[in-house]
Amino acid sequence: MPDQMIRTESLRKSFGDVHALKGVDLEVEPATVFGLLGPNGAGKTTTVRILTTLLAPDEGRAEVAGFDVVRDAEPLRHVIGLAGQSAAVDENLTGLENIEMVGRLYHLAAPEARRRAVEILGRFELSEAAHRTAKTYSGGMRRRLDLCASLVGRPTVLFLDEPTTGLDPRSRIEMWEIIRELQNEGTTILLTTQYLDEADRLADRIAVIDVGRVIAEGTPTELKMRVGGEVLAIRVVDRSRVGEAAGQVLGLGPGGGSVDNNTGEITVPVGDQGPAILTEAVRRLDRAGVALADIALRRPTLDDVFMALTGHAAEEGDQPKENGKRGRRRRRG
Repeated sequence: MPDQMIRTESLRKSFGDVHALKGVDLEVEPATVFGLLGPNGAGKTTTVRILTTLLAPDEGRAEVAGFDVVRDAEPLRHVIGLAGQSAAVDENLTGLENIEMVGRLYHLAAPEARRRAVEILGRFELSEAAHRTAKTYSGGMRRRLDLCASLVGRPTVLFLDEPTTGLDPRSRIEMWEIIRELQNEGTTILLTTQYLDEADRLADRIAVIDVGRVIAEGTPTELKMRVGGEVLAIRVVDRSRVGEAAGQVLGLGPGGGSVDNNTGEITVPVGDQGPAILTEAVRRLDRAGVALADIALRRPTLDDVFMALTGHAAEEGDQPKENGKRGRRRRRG
């Protein structure tokens, strides 16, 4: 087994005038969950497409499970699995038929493809729905069926490209439990997500990617430490006065601060000066006549890290998408 199950060196990829990747370097250890975190259009999906042999890089190189993604593309495909942002299932086939079909594409004999399909559907609690057509499945069931398909070849490395996008909270938690089980069994997982709570919950290490570049990497704890100490979080009653409020308080902390344009929350890293800065913030806002909806000291989150690193929220989608078109703003699920 290689020391690093995934390794990239200076990956670059452009689509016309859009530079999707601008030199991405990653290393992922065996049997870990590695989170690739960034907004829509940051380069996450392009990276996954290269690592799964669906796209060739313009420059740089990458290895997965010891195979070069360009030179060894054919043998590599037999040891990886991919589940994307939308369930890639045939709606007119039953759940069992979908998984059997994928097994046959892995060149499994028909009896073995059937055996693995029955086994994996049972594992993900889809046995009762195995003989129903996929078009009758709920969104969460379809996502699990897609994950079943990605696992029928028993991959060493599994790529999950925003696997919980659009799922309800219960289905998201179920997917998280499945991911953790797979890791415990020794599967290496690269997870792309724009949900910071998901990366915080699942990932052993995280690379933050923005506009085609890795701008930070570390464990969730290490990344939070980059913000430093506690954070003062402020919300004002009148959203039209967020900018005015920010002008009053952003200079109070040692690390500046930021404003989340989606929620209107102002965050100020305060280090070990929390109570004093909170008192001064209240005094300044009161003097300016800005009414507070909420103000509190809290520990930094990955949201704070992302805002501090990029100046915008992880779910913002106003950058060019990786197919060259402009993305639409997404809301969290």
